[in-house]
Amino acid sequence: MKKIQIMDTSFRDGFQSVFGARALTDDFLPAVEAAVDAGIEHLEAGGGARFQSLFMYCGESAFSMMDRFREAAGPDARLQTLARGINVVALSAQPKDMIELHAKMFKKHGMTHIRNFDALNDVRNLVYSGQCIKNAGLHHQVVVTMMELPPGCTGAHDPDFYLRTLKEILDSGVPYDSVCFKDASGTANPAKVYETIRAARKLLGEDTDIWMHTHETAGIGVTQYKAAVEAGCDGVCLARAPLSGGTCQPDMISMWHALKGTDCFLDIDVTKILEANRVQEECFKDYFFPPEALKVSSEVILSPMPGGALTANTMMMRDTGTLHLYPKVIQAMSECIAKGGFGTSVTPVSQFYFQQAYANVTQGKWEKITDGYGKMVLGYFGRTPMPPDPEIVQIAEKQLGLKPFDGNPVDLLEPGIPKAQKILEAEGLPVTDENIFIIGALATPGGNTGLDFLKGHQPVKVRKKKSDSAPATDTSPSPAPSHAPATGASEPAAGPKGPVSLNYKVTVDGKTYEVTVEDETGDVTGITPADGPAPGPAVKEKSITEVKAPMPGNVYQILFGVGDKVTEGETLLILEAMKMETPVPSPVSGKIASIPVVKGQTVQTGEVLLTLEE
Repeated sequence: MKKIQIMDTSFRDGFQSVFGARALTDDFLPAVEAAVDAGIEHLEAGGGARFQSLFMYCGESAFSMMDRFREAAGPDARLQTLARGINVVALSAQPKDMIELHAKMFKKHGMTHIRNFDALNDVRNLVYSGQCIKNAGLHHQVVVTMMELPPGCTGAHDPDFYLRTLKEILDSGVPYDSVCFKDASGTANPAKVYETIRAARKLLGEDTDIWMHTHETAGIGVTQYKAAVEAGCDGVCLARAPLSGGTCQPDMISMWHALKGTDCFLDIDVTKILEANRVQEECFKDYFFPPEALKVSSEVILSPMPGGALTANTMMMRDTGTLHLYPKVIQAMSECIAKGGFGTSVTPVSQFYFQQAYANVTQGKWEKITDGYGKMVLGYFGRTPMPPDPEIVQIAEKQLGLKPFDGNPVDLLEPGIPKAQKILEAEGLPVTDENIFIIGALATPGGNTGLDFLKGHQPVKVRKKKSDSAPATDTSPSPAPSHAPATGASEPAAGPKGPVSLNYKVTVDGKTYEVTVEDETGDVTGITPADGPAPGPAVKEKSITEVKAPMPGNVYQILFGVGDKVTEGETLLILEAMKMETPVPSPVSGKIASIPVVKGQTVQTGEVLLTLEE
C-alpha cells in the first residue's frame, strides 16, 4: 500500500480561511505542540496573507511568530510557508534584492520548505524566486495553479493548459524539489484533477513528489483528493477541527476514512489526532467563527473565490460595515474574471478580482479601474493565460495612465533594499534585514503599514465572541514590535469595538428616517426621523463645500490639516477598503475648514470627510 504524505495547514491556511489570517500567536502555540505530540511532522507555518496580517491586524511581527512556531514545533518538524512568485509575501511585485532577502529571512527564522506559485501561471515569475529559495537551502515546491472557469469561458484551465504550464516550468530550468497543483478556490472538477495529475506523473516520472492542494469551500475537496491520489499524487494538504472543512482544507480524519478500502492510506493515529483537535478547539473557543467559513458555498463554482480570501474579504467588509454587499460583489466577480484574462483566482489575483468587483458594485460598473486589476490586464504582473478584454484594457490604460506592457515584470523594478534603508535611517529605526523586508513588503501607493508598525502603530483587530458581560471585541492591547523599538507616540487601535451597525437614511412618502441595522444579523435596531436629506455627492452650501466619502472604507491617510490651502483635483486623503486605496480629490480650490474624521476611522458612503472654504 502507498502512504500518502500530509501537511497540516491548520496554522496558516486554516487561520486565513476562517479568521482572515487574524490569529494571535499566544493563543495557538499550545495547539502546535499538541499537533507535534500527535505525530504530525509537516506543518504550514506562515507566508501568504499570514505575513501581512500579523503586522496589520495582530500587532505582531511575522518573524517573531515564526521563531516561536519553530520553538513550539521542535527542531525536527518540517515547517512550510507560501510564496507568490515575484510577489513573495507582498501584494505587489518585489524587486530582485527583496525576493532574495525573503528566502534568506524565512530560512533564518526556522522555515524549511517554501511552496512557490504564480497566480497567472507565468513561469517567468517563478524562475528567479525559485532560484533564490534553492540558494537559501530551502525545499522549493513549484506550483501550477488551478480553478474552474466561470460558465461559458474557455481557452485555459483545462488539463492541456496545466500540462503546458508544467512543461514550461521544466524547460525554464528553475530548480525544484517537488511539484504542487494548487486549487485555492476548490472548484476544479475532480475528473479534470485526475487527468491533470495522471499526465503530470507520466511527464515527471516516479521520482518527483506531486502534491495536491485544495479547499472544501465548494464541497468537493475530498473528492478532488481521491481523484488526485488515484492518478498518482504523493501528498495532500489537510487541516484539523475546528479549522477544517468549509473554506479550509478537507479534514484529516475525513480523508483518512475516505481512503479506507483503497491501496493508499494516511499514516496517522486517529486517537492522538482527536486529542490534538481538542487542544486546538480549546485554543480557539473564544474566537468568532464567521458563518460563511463553516458552510459549503457552491456559488464559488460559478465565481471562484478562494477559501483563504473569502473570509479575509468578509472580515474586511465587516470592518467597513459593507457585509450586506457581499452577494452582489461575489456575483460581479465572475465578469471580472471573464474579462481579466483568466488568471487563477488565488492571491494576489483573487484580490484584484474582488477589489474590482467591489468597486463595480460600490462606484458603478468599470467607473473605477482598481490599481491591481488595471495593472494586471495591462501586463505589469506578467502574461495572463488569455488576452484580457480589449475594452477593459483601454479603460485601464486611460484611467491609470499606463501603456500595456509585455516584458518581464521583475525587470521594471528598482532595487528595494536601498530605499528601505533610507526610510529606516530617516525615521531613526534600526536598519536590520528584518526591518528592511518589513518596509519593502508592506509598502503601498499611499503609505507603508510596515513603517506604521515599526513606529508603534500596532492595531489588534482579532474578532472574538462576546460573553454575557462584554460585547464581541476586535481590539486588544498591542505589544511592542519585536524587531524595533517604538519611536514616537503609539496611536490607538482603529476599528469598531463590537458588532458593526449600519446606518441608512430611508425616504418614505417624502419623509426621511434614520434606520440602524446590525450588520451580522440584519436586525433593525432603531428608526428615528431625520432632519435633513439622505447623503449624496459633494454639495456646496454658501461658501462651504463638503467632501464626502465616495465609498465605504477606512481613513488610511489624511494629507492636509485645517487651514491648509488646496487646489482643485489635489488628493486630500486616502480611503482604504479590501486592501485597496482610493484617493479622494478636492472638488474645488480653497482652504480646509474642518476635518471631522481621524486616521483609522471607518466611514460610510456619503459621510463628510472634510469641508472646504472657498
